[in-house]
Amino acid sequence: MEKRTVDPWKWGERTNSVQAVEVKQAEGTLYCSGQVAIDANGQPSTGDMRAQLVQTIQNLEQLITEAGYECQGIVRLNVFTTSTTEFFTGCGDVYQDFIAKHGIRQATTLLEVKGLFATLTIELEATVVK
Repeated sequence: MEKRTVDPWKWGERTNSVQAVEVKQAEGTLYCSGQVAIDANGQPSTGDMRAQLVQTIQNLEQLITEAGYECQGIVRLNVFTTSTTEFFTGCGDVYQDFIAKHGIRQATTLLEVKGLFATLTIELEATVVK
């Protein structure tokens, strides 16, 4: 697989994301449903957004790995949250650490939504290539 990122503006360097990702000669593409902080028994988390993000990332990593892909291959990562303010003030470091850990350079969209399932406050939706 050949991956090229495109980001014509310098401010993008501060966001750990890019404006576009071009993929050529991919062996496969994995479209992940939105992942949330639900445990192996199907119980949604009642923790705060930070704790939910940690579990959501773990769930996403597990899904990608079990599908035979690597997190480094994430080319699109959409974030849905019930509060962008809380995400930036209380969770930004967790998110940035995840991105840095895997060397991800992804196109991304961050959306504040009115609500998510049950008590959930954060959801990650990924597209992964290899």
